[in-house]
Amino acid sequence: MKFSLSWLREHLDFTASLEEICATLNRIGLEVESVDDPTERLSGFRTAKIVEATRHPDADRLQLCRVTAGEGYEEVQVVCGAPNARTGLHVIFAPPGTYIPGSDITIKPGKIRGQLSNGMLCSLRELGIGEDSDGIAELPEGTPLGVDYVRHAKLDDPIIEIGITPNRGDALSVRGIARDLAAAGLGHFKPWLVPTVESEGASPIQWVLDHPACPYVTGRLIRGVKNGPSPAWLKQRLESVGLRSQSALVDITNYLMMHVGRPLHVFDANRLKGNRLLLTSATREQFRALDGQDYVLGTHDLVIADEAGVQSLAGIIGGETSAVTDDTTDVFVESALFDPVRIALTGRRLGVQTDARYRFERGVDPALVRTGLEAATSLIVELCGGIPSEVTEAGAEPDWQRTATLRFARLATLGGLEIDADKAVTILEALGFEVKERGEGQAIFSVPSWRNDVASGRVLAQAHSLDKSVAERAAAHVTQMEAEADLVEEVLRIRGLDEVPAQPLPQPHMVPPAAVTAEQSRAALLRRLCAGRGLMETVGFSFVSDQDAALFEEGREQDRLLNPIATDLNQLRPTPVINLLRALGRNIAHGQGFAGDAAFFELGPCFGQEGDRLILAGVRGGVSARAPGHVAEEPSWMEAKADLWSALLTLGMAEASLSCTADAPDYYHPGRSGVVRQGPKLVLGRFGELHPRVARHFGLSGTVALFELNVAAVPLPKMKRKAAPALSALQPVRRDFAFLADKAVQIQDVLKAVRMADRKLITDVRLFDIFEGGTVPKGQRSLGVEVVLQPQKESLTDAQLEGVMAAVEAAVHKATGATLRR
Repeated sequence: MKFSLSWLREHLDFTASLEEICATLNRIGLEVESVDDPTERLSGFRTAKIVEATRHPDADRLQLCRVTAGEGYEEVQVVCGAPNARTGLHVIFAPPGTYIPGSDITIKPGKIRGQLSNGMLCSLRELGIGEDSDGIAELPEGTPLGVDYVRHAKLDDPIIEIGITPNRGDALSVRGIARDLAAAGLGHFKPWLVPTVESEGASPIQWVLDHPACPYVTGRLIRGVKNGPSPAWLKQRLESVGLRSQSALVDITNYLMMHVGRPLHVFDANRLKGNRLLLTSATREQFRALDGQDYVLGTHDLVIADEAGVQSLAGIIGGETSAVTDDTTDVFVESALFDPVRIALTGRRLGVQTDARYRFERGVDPALVRTGLEAATSLIVELCGGIPSEVTEAGAEPDWQRTATLRFARLATLGGLEIDADKAVTILEALGFEVKERGEGQAIFSVPSWRNDVASGRVLAQAHSLDKSVAERAAAHVTQMEAEADLVEEVLRIRGLDEVPAQPLPQPHMVPPAAVTAEQSRAALLRRLCAGRGLMETVGFSFVSDQDAALFEEGREQDRLLNPIATDLNQLRPTPVINLLRALGRNIAHGQGFAGDAAFFELGPCFGQEGDRLILAGVRGGVSARAPGHVAEEPSWMEAKADLWSALLTLGMAEASLSCTADAPDYYHPGRSGVVRQGPKLVLGRFGELHPRVARHFGLSGTVALFELNVAAVPLPKMKRKAAPALSALQPVRRDFAFLADKAVQIQDVLKAVRMADRKLITDVRLFDIFEGGTVPKGQRSLGVEVVLQPQKESLTDAQLEGVMAAVEAAVHKATGATLRR
């Protein structure tokens, strides 16, 4: 929000300096973002006169100008290339040492084509305050010489720009800012008087209201206006805050929007069709706006339409077909109130950003609809002439009246600052709040219409009556608490936010808690593990196509999206594997799967029959890189198992507690996959090769290895202090066993039986060989198992070793029927 000091003086009588105003604005929460003071930026420029202009002896397009700045200044010679430089012309003169903002140079004396030049004759563009560039600026005859040009042209008016928070729609006007400054003690707040204009006859154009997003709309016809350029004061007002002057009629609406925060719109009445304007929902039609763009409107957009179609996107931007021009003689002025949410949704969908939308979506004063129309009528009649009709309206001004209660003790307990009760009341009254009732320790205030952010929940005095439900009473209580907090904030803000003492947050423990949760730590650990194993992390949509999802899990109706962002993203994914396979296919298609780097993982959510879960999934595809002594290979299911096994061990799972079964889902290869469990029921993850049928669906050829880990199913490690490991000074003893077992025997059962044979001495068991054929009987296989024995107190004797070996043989035979191979 930009405003000038001279504009501020129309609403506030003050003597404060620019520095005091900026400091006060920062203190009351209207943060100053920039200050543009032309007095400093354009210092050094003086009014002058060309005494004589002659042709440069060595250049056809240059002139030698003798310039005087009046008494007390010496005549100087300036070389000028402007075509309009001539004898007797009053000009803007920049002596040496002057900074030219429009050209970003500093003037220095020098020679141009051999002739001395002591300064520069400037155009408005070179001063940064105009667009003309055909020649130097021509000042009127009789302009006093040698005076500061900024003050002569009345440009010594600083422009202040402040940042507005989304809840302060009342501060989007010069009057709203003046009210806050007056409440802070910076001056006297002036009344705003709107002249009464006599009307003649009823308006031939009537409103028809057919949409709940517009509760109240007014308008009137003004006949016989004469549109044209705005007067200098109005043009300067708008241009000082960055608004381009267009015509008197349009400038009046922009002026009132900035002046008091009341957006309005003017239609060329002769370009409207029919005798009524309809506020209604748009159909799916195209609309040409004032910015020259065509917009396709939706059924949720609020529009103003006549018999010919849409003439304005309500509260946002007008239409080109009914825009006022220099030939306009009759205008219809509209002043309305629109729903902020509807305006925001339409503006965001269409990507239209206007000053009117910016104010409507933050909330405008609901009591200013009729007054704003009267103010616009008065200015139009004053500047453009015309005869106004009576006001036509539809709907009614909404019931905005509401109250808020302030307990004065809350200023200290909630705001942290001791403030006298009378002082608090004075501050709120200066902001427009009126005391309705004051008792001991508290007061009830009526909230002004322009403060949409205070007590917006519409606190009702009868909210606690017996005929209200418990939910309504609870909601009213919460709203009352919020309204009281709003009043505390207003008092503290005007008193000065910089005076509120800083309070540290309560610290329940001397040692601060961990910055991340256990779940976050596990996620980071898994990402580092996968990256270390050569997999690249991806982040995919949680949405996939229903055709892809059907290959992995039977789709559920609640997982189907009613309004998907794309037709191929219409269902919540049952597993991140779908996204990884798509990424794998794209990379292989681009030649990235033939160097061993087509391996991806994702840690993300999935949805399905087992509920919402956090899944770590990884895929490997393509062919490994060729190298001397190595053959290019496709990934195998063993790599996927190793990835999954490493992840489980990293999360603290004991290897002895894990088991594998061959009942992987049907999108895995039936003979090259498995399921990892803890106990008989708890499924932790799956691994294996992708089923060829699924691979073909994704356009993949060759072997694809994948794994899935249900991270949430892995129990968190118990937070117990671990004892120091009992390290033995004795060397471990290794013994190898070869068991003959039926092929139906699970290897994990054999390894488990070995571990259980002597839990104190046996510290590790590893499978190192599987052999079939040769001397091994048909239907059986030889399993090579390495057993590590770790004595603690004394070395093992031969007898002890033989006893342990016998116990291992017996345990395996009892558990699986396998015998020791002789």
